[in-house]
Amino acid sequence: MLQPRKLKHRKSFRPKVKGRATQKTELAFGSYGLKAITGSWVSDRQIEAARRAMTRFVKRGGKIWIRIFPRYPITAKGGEVRMGGGKGSVERYVEKVKAGTIMFEMDGISEEVAREAFRLASHKLPLRTKILIKQEL
Repeated sequence: MLQPRKLKHRKSFRPKVKGRATQKTELAFGSYGLKAITGSWVSDRQIEAARRAMTRFVKRGGKIWIRIFPRYPITAKGGEVRMGGGKGSVERYVEKVKAGTIMFEMDGISEEVAREAFRLASHKLPLRTKILIKQEL
Protein backbone atom coordinates (compact mmCIF):
# COMPACT_ATOMS: atom_id res chain seq x y z
CA MET A 1 0.00 0.00 0.00
CA LEU A 2 1.04 3.59 -0.52
CA GLN A 3 2.04 5.56 2.56
CA PRO A 4 4.41 8.42 3.32
CA ARG A 5 8.00 7.56 4.29
CA LYS A 6 8.22 10.39 6.78
CA LEU A 7 5.70 12.75 8.40
CA LYS A 8 6.19 15.94 10.38
CA HIS A 9 3.42 14.82 12.76
CA ARG A 10 2.39 11.19 13.12
CA LYS A 11 -1.26 12.03 13.84
CA SER A 12 -3.05 14.99 12.28
CA PHE A 13 -6.50 16.54 12.03
CA ARG A 14 -8.88 15.18 9.42
CA PRO A 15 -8.60 16.86 6.00
CA LYS A 16 -11.48 18.89 4.50
CA VAL A 17 -12.64 18.19 0.93
CA LYS A 18 -15.00 21.11 0.31
CA GLY A 19 -14.68 23.29 -2.77
CA ARG A 20 -13.10 22.84 -6.18
CA ALA A 21 -9.52 21.89 -6.96
CA THR A 22 -7.05 24.55 -8.05
CA GLN A 23 -4.16 22.16 -8.81
CA LYS A 24 -4.01 19.01 -10.97
CA THR A 25 -6.92 20.18 -13.11
CA GLU A 26 -5.29 19.74 -16.54
CA LEU A 27 -3.82 16.69 -18.30
CA ALA A 28 -0.05 16.90 -17.79
CA PHE A 29 1.41 13.54 -18.85
CA GLY A 30 -0.99 11.35 -20.83
CA SER A 31 -3.64 11.67 -23.52
CA TYR A 32 -6.46 10.31 -21.35
CA GLY A 33 -7.38 11.14 -17.77
CA LEU A 34 -9.81 10.25 -14.98
CA LYS A 35 -11.20 13.38 -13.30
CA ALA A 36 -13.15 13.59 -10.03
CA ILE A 37 -16.56 15.28 -10.29
CA THR A 38 -17.28 15.16 -6.54
CA GLY A 39 -14.93 15.48 -3.58
CA SER A 40 -14.05 12.70 -1.16
CA TRP A 41 -11.25 10.98 0.72
CA VAL A 42 -9.54 8.27 -1.34
CA SER A 43 -7.67 5.67 0.70
CA ASP A 44 -4.42 3.91 -0.17
CA ARG A 45 -6.34 0.65 -0.74
CA GLN A 46 -8.76 2.29 -3.18
CA ILE A 47 -5.92 3.86 -5.19
CA GLU A 48 -4.16 0.49 -5.40
CA ALA A 49 -7.36 -1.34 -6.41
CA ALA A 50 -8.02 1.20 -9.20
CA ARG A 51 -4.42 0.95 -10.41
CA ARG A 52 -4.58 -2.86 -10.54
CA ALA A 53 -7.90 -2.81 -12.41
CA MET A 54 -6.48 -0.46 -15.07
CA THR A 55 -3.16 -2.30 -15.40
CA ARG A 56 -4.82 -5.69 -15.77
CA PHE A 57 -7.25 -4.47 -18.41
CA VAL A 58 -4.58 -2.85 -20.61
CA LYS A 59 -2.45 -6.01 -20.18
CA ARG A 60 0.52 -3.93 -18.98
CA GLY A 61 0.48 -1.93 -22.22
CA GLY A 62 0.86 1.83 -22.43
CA LYS A 63 1.82 4.02 -19.49
CA ILE A 64 -0.22 4.92 -16.39
CA TRP A 65 0.42 7.90 -14.10
CA ILE A 66 -1.06 8.15 -10.60
CA ARG A 67 -1.46 11.84 -9.77
CA ILE A 68 -2.69 11.43 -6.18
CA PHE A 69 -0.83 10.15 -3.12
CA PRO A 70 -2.31 9.28 0.31
CA ARG A 71 -0.56 11.67 2.70
CA TYR A 72 -3.07 12.23 5.54
CA PRO A 73 -3.16 9.75 8.46
CA ILE A 74 -6.59 8.67 9.73
CA THR A 75 -6.73 7.36 13.28
CA ALA A 76 -9.25 5.03 14.92
CA LYS A 77 -9.67 3.52 18.34
CA GLY A 78 -10.32 -0.19 18.72
CA GLY A 79 -13.78 -1.69 19.06
CA GLU A 80 -15.44 -1.61 22.49
CA VAL A 81 -12.84 0.76 23.95
CA ARG A 82 -13.95 3.12 26.70
CA MET A 83 -13.88 6.88 26.32
CA GLY A 84 -10.62 8.67 27.08
CA GLY A 85 -7.14 7.30 26.84
CA GLY A 86 -6.04 9.66 24.08
CA LYS A 87 -6.25 9.55 20.31
CA GLY A 88 -6.30 6.18 18.55
CA SER A 89 -3.52 4.70 16.44
CA VAL A 90 -3.09 5.36 12.72
CA GLU A 91 -5.36 3.01 10.74
CA ARG A 92 -4.83 4.15 7.16
CA TYR A 93 -3.70 7.01 4.96
CA VAL A 94 -5.99 8.99 2.66
CA GLU A 95 -5.74 11.74 0.07
CA LYS A 96 -8.30 14.50 -0.05
CA VAL A 97 -9.54 14.66 -3.64
CA LYS A 98 -11.51 17.80 -4.44
CA ALA A 99 -13.92 18.14 -7.36
CA GLY A 100 -11.96 18.77 -10.57
CA THR A 101 -8.79 16.85 -9.61
CA ILE A 102 -7.26 14.55 -12.23
CA MET A 103 -6.41 11.32 -10.40
CA PHE A 104 -5.05 9.02 -13.14
CA GLU A 105 -3.62 9.53 -16.63
CA MET A 106 -2.86 7.07 -19.46
CA ASP A 107 -1.06 7.13 -22.78
CA GLY A 108 0.10 4.69 -25.45
CA ILE A 109 -3.22 2.86 -25.90
CA SER A 110 -6.38 3.32 -27.96
CA GLU A 111 -9.30 5.44 -26.78
CA GLU A 112 -11.67 2.47 -26.40
CA VAL A 113 -9.21 0.58 -24.19
CA ALA A 114 -8.58 3.70 -22.06
CA ARG A 115 -12.32 4.31 -21.61
CA GLU A 116 -12.95 0.75 -20.45
CA ALA A 117 -9.92 0.76 -18.13
CA PHE A 118 -11.05 4.02 -16.52
CA ARG A 119 -14.60 2.67 -16.21
CA LEU A 120 -13.30 -0.35 -14.30
CA ALA A 121 -11.12 1.86 -12.11
CA SER A 122 -13.96 4.27 -11.33
CA HIS A 123 -15.96 1.42 -9.74
CA LYS A 124 -13.19 1.07 -7.13
CA LEU A 125 -13.33 4.75 -6.10
CA PRO A 126 -15.74 6.42 -3.63
CA LEU A 127 -16.55 9.40 -5.85
CA ARG A 128 -18.10 10.23 -9.22
CA THR A 129 -15.66 10.54 -12.12
CA LYS A 130 -15.40 11.70 -15.72
CA ILE A 131 -13.08 10.58 -18.51
CA LEU A 132 -11.01 13.27 -20.25
CA ILE A 133 -9.40 13.05 -23.70
CA LYS A 134 -6.69 15.47 -24.82
CA GLN A 135 -7.66 17.16 -28.06
CA GLU A 136 -4.67 17.12 -30.40
CA LEU A 137 -4.32 20.20 -32.63
